[in-house]
Amino acid sequence: MKFNPMAAPAARRALFVGVLLLAACSPNTPKVAPQEPGADTACALDGMVLRDFPGPKAQIQYAEGKPDYFCDLTELFAVVLGPEQKRAVGGLYVQDMSKADWDHPSGNWIEARSAYYVAGSRKQGSMGPTFGAFATLQGAQDFAAAQGGKVLRFEQVSRDMVSMGGSAAHDDAMSH
Repeated sequence: MKFNPMAAPAARRALFVGVLLLAACSPNTPKVAPQEPGADTACALDGMVLRDFPGPKAQIQYAEGKPDYFCDLTELFAVVLGPEQKRAVGGLYVQDMSKADWDHPSGNWIEARSAYYVAGSRKQGSMGPTFGAFATLQGAQDFAAAQGGKVLRFEQVSRDMVSMGGSAAHDDAMSH
């Protein structure tokens, strides 16, 4: 077979397009965008209507379809960190409380794994003590200075901090 130099650019383009298509299928992309819950959207764990309660909300956008919403960030962490969570996740989202009204939060969704969290503040969520979520370190630090608590990254939140009894905010070490 004779080498055709004119075919080489076409072959490289085909290879490049193939690599792009494979990259699009990777678990990291594409992300499923957050959706604003409706007026009657209920929490996936306890059935409480999200809009009836203060504090940041959360959502898991599953790769295969229907999302789960949570009326409290402690519930999100309990699900995500639980051993029974096996479904493919297309996106985890929380509300940026630097921009959302704590008492009536809506919109301002940010990627949960990149957020900064404040545990142990004086602010209450739907289930009592909860985490606050922030897009920036400065936002989290300002909130902690005003409301108490400790700033954490997503990967620093552990299962023992998110018992459904709200132990994250009851842990005295978290308030300093």
